[in-house]
Amino acid sequence: MRVVVQTVGRASVTVDGEVVGAVADGLLVLVGVTHTDTPADADRLARKVWELRILDGERSASDLGAPVLVVSQFTLYADTRRGRRPSWSAAAPGEVAEPLVAAFAAALRARGATVATGTFGAHMLVESVNVGPQTLILDSDAPPG
Repeated sequence: MRVVVQTVGRASVTVDGEVVGAVADGLLVLVGVTHTDTPADADRLARKVWELRILDGERSASDLGAPVLVVSQFTLYADTRRGRRPSWSAAAPGEVAEPLVAAFAAALRARGATVATGTFGAHMLVESVNVGPQTLILDSDAPPG
């Protein structure tokens, strides 16, 4: 599992002209899933995101009760090493990825987070105002640190 975390002043997801998820003064988290990911990976990364000390005063979303907008993003597993057309073979298919993105959001909620989400598999318009700016990439296959 791979997540991109951004500190945001505001962020929203619109599908078919309707805002389906939005947060203010929190985190935007793009979530990609690969074939070997498990619910344990989702839980571990959710904990890491919730406790990352990247907000004002080196505090975490947990410390501040900051909301989190979770958006599925299979393109995080694009392979662009060859040619001009990305390969998506490392991205898990929807039937594998969707429950794991949901598990990630559920793990955040279980820790007390207010979580908004996009719509899995939909064509989404994601808008955000990055604060800092801060953008971090976390991988479930990275050694614990």
